[in-house]
Amino acid sequence: MHPDTHLVIELQSLDQRAAALEKEVAALPKHIAAIEKTLEAHLRRLEADKAALAANQKERKKIEGDIQMNEQKISKLRDQMLGAKTNEQYRAFQHEIDYIEKETRKAEDRILELMGESESLDGNVKKADAALKEEKKQVESEKASARERTAADQAQLDQIRLERGEVAVKLPRATLVAYDRIWKKRNGVVVAEATGGRCSACQITLRPQYFQDLRRGDQVMFCESCGRIMYYNPPVHAEDGTRVAM
Repeated sequence: MHPDTHLVIELQSLDQRAAALEKEVAALPKHIAAIEKTLEAHLRRLEADKAALAANQKERKKIEGDIQMNEQKISKLRDQMLGAKTNEQYRAFQHEIDYIEKETRKAEDRILELMGESESLDGNVKKADAALKEEKKQVESEKASARERTAADQAQLDQIRLERGEVAVKLPRATLVAYDRIWKKRNGVVVAEATGGRCSACQITLRPQYFQDLRRGDQVMFCESCGRIMYYNPPVHAEDGTRVAM
């Protein structure tokens, strides 16, 4: 294998590691944003439950006040009934009392409904409040972990970029330009091994003469089909692990 091909393989390995780290670094803020968005949604639901509970209590208080006023009206009407001079007046007072009592029963029924709703709402608020506190702790823990992971990834990236620079400077400019071009065109897969007389990347059969030239390893060679940089590793001898020239 040509020495520059060795360098290209090393360069590709460094770039692939860097790309994976960059992807992870980019994904961490998105992950944090997603869990924070979920937290905000849960907070809004809790606020909605609290608002519903407050509205329930407000309505109950108003109805209780109305019932109290109705009782006062009935008491006053009963007093007035005692002074009725005619049957018509007496029946009018009784009719009004009956009407107010009917409305009071409706109000009392509504209070019972509100009490049932309040119990459910109060339970929801308490559960959601407790769950939200735990979720906030989890979010803060994940954010701290993400910051630590990002710092570690960035440190690795800095080291990889330093090593990449040391490798890249050893390559001829033409080879480095070709490498960068293939990297962009082939989604980060620049190098392909010749196996079974084919390019391992595009699976196109190599010409016999091309394959012979590649085996000699005296130049950097490119696949005639996909354009990737080719390399050939002789098969390993089963007994002593040495490469067998073919």
